[in-house]
Amino acid sequence: MVSPPTQRDDLQLVRDCVAGDRLSFRLLYQRHQQKVRSTLYQLCGADSLDDLVQEVFLRAWKGLPKFRQSSQFSTWLYRITFNVAYDRRRALAVGRSRQVTLADEHLANLADARHDEPLESTPLSQIHYRDLIQRGLAQLSEDHRQVLVFHDLEELPQKEIAQILGIPVGTIKSRLFHARAALRKFLTSQGVEL
Repeated sequence: MVSPPTQRDDLQLVRDCVAGDRLSFRLLYQRHQQKVRSTLYQLCGADSLDDLVQEVFLRAWKGLPKFRQSSQFSTWLYRITFNVAYDRRRALAVGRSRQVTLADEHLANLADARHDEPLESTPLSQIHYRDLIQRGLAQLSEDHRQVLVFHDLEELPQKEIAQILGIPVGTIKSRLFHARAALRKFLTSQGVEL
């Protein structure tokens, strides 16, 4: 006799999912999504929380066939949750530090081109350009921002980004093209000559 889906333990639901029962994955989602959401909120804050939760469960769904059923599903799922949060925080941190570097390089180029500007104006200019880059990145969709940060700021190859995000390389190329165009448009609208 098969027990009702709501009474099955996580490992049985995982086995059923691997066998093709999508309802079982929905039950796993319902059981664990609040804890995943809470963990992500604590690690990453409220920004893009829904997308991060979705990412955790997408990774879990894709990884179910490789899940070692000798361990607890919840431990495995929360490891994925941590990895998603880590990836998110690392991307934001690298993006911020790289933004500063890009702004400094741009300012150095401007300073070389305009030797007649007083040096006292540089710190204010640096703050202005850093703010512009941050605001420009903030206006990108999460998908475009991730790809732009991974590729242009972290300098990861497109194939690796596709593996990390679980999407085709062609999608990476498309998102990167649109992200660069949107950032360029924003910076141009703010008076930055590129």
